[in-house]
Amino acid sequence: MSDTTKTLAEKIVVAAEDKKATDVVILDVGGVSSVTDSYVVCSAKSTIQVQAIADNIEDELKKQGINMLHKEGHRQGRWILLDFGTCIAHVFLEEEREYYNLERLWGNARSGELTQDQLNENE
Repeated sequence: MSDTTKTLAEKIVVAAEDKKATDVVILDVGGVSSVTDSYVVCSAKSTIQVQAIADNIEDELKKQGINMLHKEGHRQGRWILLDFGTCIAHVFLEEEREYYNLERLWGNARSGELTQDQLNENE
């Protein structure tokens, strides 16, 4: 994963965790996907929280001059996909994440969980 993509993924993680996203994971899919370089996958306990997390990711990145290319699933709030090009954020309702299990689907991808404390160490 390039430094630019890693930085973008880390910004998404920070914005997601600001709204109490849980089980945040970055998947490096660059070697196994032709669509993007990385996924940020996180969970929430309610559809309202899923929407709040997605809204915060979009707002915080926009403040930093990073525009989203595409968004899906916001109305339902069960699984929201935010496409930023080299990084795609997946914000799931907990039971939807368990059902779709992207980590298993992209089993060949390298993954790592990042916490806010770990991100602060890198600044």
